[in-house]
Amino acid sequence: MELLAKGGATMIPLLLLSLLSLSIIFERLWFWFGVFSKERETVNRVLDTARQDWKAAAEVARQAYDQPIGRMLYSPLQLKNSDPELFRLALEARADDELAAMRRGDKILEAVIALAPLLGLLGTVLGLIVSLGSIDIGKIANESTKGVTTGIGEALISTATGLIVAIFTLAFYRLFQTFLFNQIKIFRRAGNDLELLYRQHWLYERQPLDRDYQLPKPDSSYSGQPELRPESFVDRPEE
Repeated sequence: MELLAKGGATMIPLLLLSLLSLSIIFERLWFWFGVFSKERETVNRVLDTARQDWKAAAEVARQAYDQPIGRMLYSPLQLKNSDPELFRLALEARADDELAAMRRGDKILEAVIALAPLLGLLGTVLGLIVSLGSIDIGKIANESTKGVTTGIGEALISTATGLIVAIFTLAFYRLFQTFLFNQIKIFRRAGNDLELLYRQHWLYERQPLDRDYQLPKPDSSYSGQPELRPESFVDRPEE
């Protein structure tokens, strides 16, 4: 509270920005902890089940619907008798939605990173204006100038506070961006594996139709010789 009072008027906005940043950081840490703790197990279960039974794989993905990877895998699996192209489109569309949801809070963190140093600098400038305005040129050598140096030191508190808030927020922002890039790789790998399994399954389901198809049998009355017509025996004049 003492630092808050010494830092000037801009310390209140900086305090609000720091609380906002902390709330976003704690919420995102809890979110990413839940994602990483169950994601690999969910992907392995869905892919292993899909190799045996696609309906059971859809049920496994539905049970993991509270996870981003579960929702992404369930989106194409819930389709019935879809062709591989439609399967891929459903997979990609859901993956884009989930990745966009994972960026929640990034804009707020970016705003804190940009505003905190500026507010700190503004507080310092306002403090310097007040401190320098109290200087009496006629008494520059007296002890009254000690208060000016103290005021300048207190004015720098807001700049230090703004930098601390911005640096702390930036560190976690870059960490969350790393998590997001890693998540993109996981989504792409899991989606490609599931799509490959489905294409194999789709082609296998259509093989019996190809095996059952037979060419029509030739007519047994056909002798293999060209049919001779009486016109072919008509004498033609010699050249």
